Amino acid sequence: MLLNSTTIAIVIFVAAYALIISEKVHRTIVGIFGAMLMILFGVISQSTAISHIDFNTLGLLMGMMIIVNITSETGLFNFLAIWAAKKVKARPIALLVALSALTMFCSALLDNVTTVLLTVPITFSITAQLKVDVKPYLISQILASNIGGTATLIGDPPNIMIGSAVGLNFMDFVWNLTGIALLIFVAVEGLLILIYGRELKTQPELQAKVMRLNAASQIADKVLLKKCLLVIFLTISLFVLHGYLGLETATAALSGAGLLLLITYTRNESMIAKVLSKIEWPAIFFFAGLFVLVGALVETGVIKMLAAEAIRLTNGSVNATAMLILWMSAFASAFIDNIPFVATLIPLIQDMGQMGLTNLDPMWWSLALGACLGGNGTLIGASANVVVASMAAQRGRQISFLGFMKIAFPIMVFTILISSVYVWVRYL
Repeated sequence: MLLNSTTIAIVIFVAAYALIISEKVHRTIVGIFGAMLMILFGVISQSTAISHIDFNTLGLLMGMMIIVNITSETGLFNFLAIWAAKKVKARPIALLVALSALTMFCSALLDNVTTVLLTVPITFSITAQLKVDVKPYLISQILASNIGGTATLIGDPPNIMIGSAVGLNFMDFVWNLTGIALLIFVAVEGLLILIYGRELKTQPELQAKVMRLNAASQIADKVLLKKCLLVIFLTISLFVLHGYLGLETATAALSGAGLLLLITYTRNESMIAKVLSKIEWPAIFFFAGLFVLVGALVETGVIKMLAAEAIRLTNGSVNATAMLILWMSAFASAFIDNIPFVATLIPLIQDMGQMGLTNLDPMWWSLALGACLGGNGTLIGASANVVVASMAAQRGRQISFLGFMKIAFPIMVFTILISSVYVWVRYL
């Protein structure tokens, strides 16, 4: 019976993974239906399935989505983009770096998809006024969003999942990943300037036109902005202190979301419904289904078998295992969604610890770096990449899969080389 359950679990998981990669069926449907098949075929019971859903990850995502959705109503993100453009006097190369730095900073504190949804329209507006090609800016912002997402616990779903599963707090990610993310960002921007520098030229009169834009006029609601900034400050403070206060990250995010709803839309049911409807429910349900799919592999012992095989391949060497995880997660995340991949690897690494690998820290940081930075390899490597490409296509500026990959994949490999040196020097 055990063998039968194991076989069924593997078949359902592989089929679900294949459908996610093919994009023939929406991944949310695949996640929910795959999870239900695990229960219907008796691979895992409903109560056990529910116990494998990481509600801390889901709560953190929902809380941050609520805060960002309300903040977007203030015009803050438009203000920041125009402010950044004016600070660099609308010089095209400096603007490339400024908009990318803004994207990286926002992606470290918000989710990547929300960040690009808010910054890309402004990028189109400013580049149109300067009459420069928007594609280098879009490619740079895609790369910056994933690098920024690497830097903190809340920047990218893989980090949220790792932190939640292992008990790493906000400051753990800051101490271990923020510095290397900043170094990688500087190196990547340098490469992009070398690649695109000659193309990025404009006329002085067009620069003067951008300089006349009024950033302050973009703020639509100053009272709401003050409330949002206060709540964002309090929420980030809770993220920094949650480890010392004995709180989960979801508690910090949902507390901030609840407070912001309380002080903005106390009795306005239509606005509350509007904010809650903007939560990316397909992503939330996809996560829930995914946790059940991976939980079935844990319960049937598949993950334990994979862990044993990985240790056999690397002869139990911490150094070799960390490098294997870093490069494997980077290349896998370039071609498939990093969320199901990370969800599969987390219990695998935990099982390695039970099999005798004593120092797992290098594994977790290797997984975070590989999964987040690997998303830069192709146009389907991360959700933010797909969103930017879609927004560009709607505006008649197609970013081709191969065109993006030609620039981004070598840069991704370069960032993983930097990460390898960092992991080796710092942890091994």
